[in-house]
Amino acid sequence: MKQFIYADNAATTQLSKAALDAMMPWMLSEYGNASQPYSFARKPKKALMDARAAIADCINAQPDEIFFTSGGTESDNWVIKGSAFSDAQKRATITSAFEHHAILHSCYAIERLGYPVAYLMPTEAGLITTKKLQTIISDTTRLVSIMYANNEIGSIQPIKELCEVAHSHGALFHTDAVQAVGHVKIDVQELGVDMLSASAHKFNGPKGIGFLYIRKGTTISPYSDGGAQEMSHRAGTENIAAIVGMAAALIENCNAMEEHIDKAHRLEKCLLDGLCAAHVTFSRNGGDNILPGLLSLSFPGADGEAILHRMDLSGICISTGSACNSESTEISHVLRAIRLEESLAKGTIRIALGKNNSEDDVDRIVQALVRIAG
Repeated sequence: MKQFIYADNAATTQLSKAALDAMMPWMLSEYGNASQPYSFARKPKKALMDARAAIADCINAQPDEIFFTSGGTESDNWVIKGSAFSDAQKRATITSAFEHHAILHSCYAIERLGYPVAYLMPTEAGLITTKKLQTIISDTTRLVSIMYANNEIGSIQPIKELCEVAHSHGALFHTDAVQAVGHVKIDVQELGVDMLSASAHKFNGPKGIGFLYIRKGTTISPYSDGGAQEMSHRAGTENIAAIVGMAAALIENCNAMEEHIDKAHRLEKCLLDGLCAAHVTFSRNGGDNILPGLLSLSFPGADGEAILHRMDLSGICISTGSACNSESTEISHVLRAIRLEESLAKGTIRIALGKNNSEDDVDRIVQALVRIAG
């Protein structure tokens, strides 16, 4: 039996062996700087090009539309601030009230500098509707940024339709797809988005690396000044090992995506059926279209923090919401945005099952929840 069960894959994921194996040569022997002109830099330079092309292929983009970053937070900051700072007219940004804090706090930052921001409220099922966007967008809107799937409740947004609304008013459209890339099919051409954020550690790649897709022709200020790396948009020596590991992990997940989705749905059903069979009272948040494997469950009258700690004592890792705000014991901004009743919000936990989880894991999770929250 496993010593512990990891069921918090929305917070981070285990590095895949394929990613680790791909990274090793670039840390030990092929450590040259890809920006240098001599022969020792040729292999790193080619690895950088190959990784960029592979990642682009996974989301149906062009290689020169992929910009490497340190992860989702940097990508989101770059989009919000870079779009605002490239607009001398200080036109408006529109986002949602339940975005990741990387988006929300970036929006607060540009507001302090005089750039207007509007925050859309989701439905109680966790959706941003085109109707709601239509009521607030105008021809003075510069950017619309709506996450692909919510990191706490898993609700998947109608990105293609929202993007069409934004474009009809001449606005750019960005989606924070950190929770989705590598787990569901992402086709930037089909979606029509101008920018998309991703982070490797969410799809079994290394931490500290991610990418931002920027559609060719999109105007955005550079993230940092210095060298000419990332097409002069993000200065700094490239982390070849991490970039190669990210590409390997994404390829592996995309190649097995249907299998992983089927497994996630099967494990979800086992967990929900197990709780129902034990007559545990709970409700699931996020509506009908949710990321595979992500379950936001509310237990009326319970204390989510207490459930988390008692599950931890049982050797099971879950969360009460976003890992980026785990030190806060207040009801999350996501649950407040969907107007979840306070007695339910306080008793909410998040279980995020991944490709390495098993039916035995789910059985143990159910047994523990029945004992703790039943």
